[in-house]
Amino acid sequence: MTTNYQWNCRTLTNEQKEIKDELIAELNLNPIVATLLVQRGVTSVEEAHRFFRPQLSTGLHDPFLMKDMDKAVARLNEAIGRKEHILIYGDYDVDGTSSVALVYRFLRGIYSSLDYYIPDRYDDGYGISVKGVDYAYSLGVKLIITLDCGIKAIKMVRYAKEKGIDFIICDHHKPDDELPEAVAILDPKRSDDEYPYPHLSACGVGFKFMQAFARNNGMNELGLLYPLLDLCAISIATDIVPITGENRVLSYNGLRRLNDNPCNGLKAIIELCGLKDKKELTNSDIVFKIGPRINATGRMMNGKEAVDLLVARDLATAHECAERISEYNETRKELDKRVTEEAIQMVDKMDIKDKKSILVYNSSWHKGVIGIVASRLTEHYYRPAIVLTSALGFASGSARSIQGFDVYSAIDSCRDIIENFGGHTYAAGLTLKEENIQELTERIERWVEDHITEMQQCQHIDIDMEVKFNEVTLRLFKSLRVLSPFGPGNQKPVFVVRRVKDHGKSRLVGKEKEHIRLELVDPVTNFTHNGIAFNQASKFELVKSGKPFDIVFTIEENTFNKNNIQLLVKDIRESESNNIAAVLSLLIRNTKDDADVIGGITPSSEM
Repeated sequence: MTTNYQWNCRTLTNEQKEIKDELIAELNLNPIVATLLVQRGVTSVEEAHRFFRPQLSTGLHDPFLMKDMDKAVARLNEAIGRKEHILIYGDYDVDGTSSVALVYRFLRGIYSSLDYYIPDRYDDGYGISVKGVDYAYSLGVKLIITLDCGIKAIKMVRYAKEKGIDFIICDHHKPDDELPEAVAILDPKRSDDEYPYPHLSACGVGFKFMQAFARNNGMNELGLLYPLLDLCAISIATDIVPITGENRVLSYNGLRRLNDNPCNGLKAIIELCGLKDKKELTNSDIVFKIGPRINATGRMMNGKEAVDLLVARDLATAHECAERISEYNETRKELDKRVTEEAIQMVDKMDIKDKKSILVYNSSWHKGVIGIVASRLTEHYYRPAIVLTSALGFASGSARSIQGFDVYSAIDSCRDIIENFGGHTYAAGLTLKEENIQELTERIERWVEDHITEMQQCQHIDIDMEVKFNEVTLRLFKSLRVLSPFGPGNQKPVFVVRRVKDHGKSRLVGKEKEHIRLELVDPVTNFTHNGIAFNQASKFELVKSGKPFDIVFTIEENTFNKNNIQLLVKDIRESESNNIAAVLSLLIRNTKDDADVIGGITPSSEM
């Protein structure tokens, strides 16, 4: 499917240009890097230093600024003082399992009466379940600490309270107006919370809880927590939270830990991914290689195995866990491919030309992959998508959205026919009775149609700046590393170069010849670059036409030659001047034809 992107190229205001010039003068920065810094909100030399090297000692907020943090720490102190059995309870995705691993590993260093529980997608469903509470009760648990779930578990918290079990909820999803009757609810998205940074991952909330607990008990908080930061880096990258503010501090230092001395479980996964000898692991490695493997346990089996991996005390145990997880991931990929194909076939049989949303349901689909399938449908058709299957006697599924559109609010508008739901702006989960699927389909479509804007329906690429081909060098690529880690809120820099041409050897590649391997040249400077344009075979005719064209791209390290770079081309477009020239040529030809006819001479077909 060919996508016609709208290109949005950023420009600096006069005030920003002055700041850029100051940064260049004071820090001797590459002008391109200085421009990118200013675009990311840096307004002074001091802020630039903090951006380049986010420090744990100065970049983290006081954890006690978070609502209920004092209550949470007091209840945990009380539990340890009374030698109560504590259960750490988390969601089955990467953020949930890494959160549980972080809190468990921190507390097991000072306390032994601990267990952890990860709900099963099919047996428990999402969040706190009767089965989970009953399990806690059977162990004699008096305190449950939840991570990445619980913010809407009003009935389950009440049920646990009847059994003499208290809750401390650590979550980062949007809460309802009514909150559960927990001892403490740590969620920076609470409307009554004035915590300075609301975008923490669940693992980040767990980190802040342990930071507060350590501080309250006179511990060396950063010394004890630094070894756990690799888990924060994993959760931040995979849960697609903004890498700004406090998340940037945690991600930056977490990646350092991941590269220098990761925990045994992550070491084993890194080896299985073939990343052991890579010079520097990045968020891309987490998102595309490490994260999916950890996630596979919760998708295909039980997420508890992911926690087993991340808390492993020795490498041998970690390798055993990692091998099983890798097998789950292979199964997950096969299922993902099959269900995606079935879902696309189903949508293609629908008349969606005038539809603003997509909803598909198949009771036989595996619940573990429908979130991925929803993402695939959103990308393929560029519409908010909901994918449902059958679980525990209900229709259960996931929703994904397009840039700028709040799919959570769309689902919230149908809460009267939904049993349970939760999530974020761009991703949500929901459960409903099967007889309500048709009504949900109709109401979601009406809501999306009423609220989506024309701009949101148009796919666009945000371009940081226009550069010359001879400015795109290995030296620039290395200079750009100071802006990492990259992700939402701090995306990898996107550039545009005008009027390049095929150098003669660009060719189609891939099993179905769906990609273009590019060899490009700037005719003015004679500067050349290689690149790859995935799934853009439809642009190959333009590339080989001999006409100049514009490209939008990011700069990547060449996998086969570490001392070189290649361009990851996101889009290709005929240069505007080509279009103007074509119009002028047509006008001239038509004028000549008219003159010939007027003069009584009809042009010959042989001329």
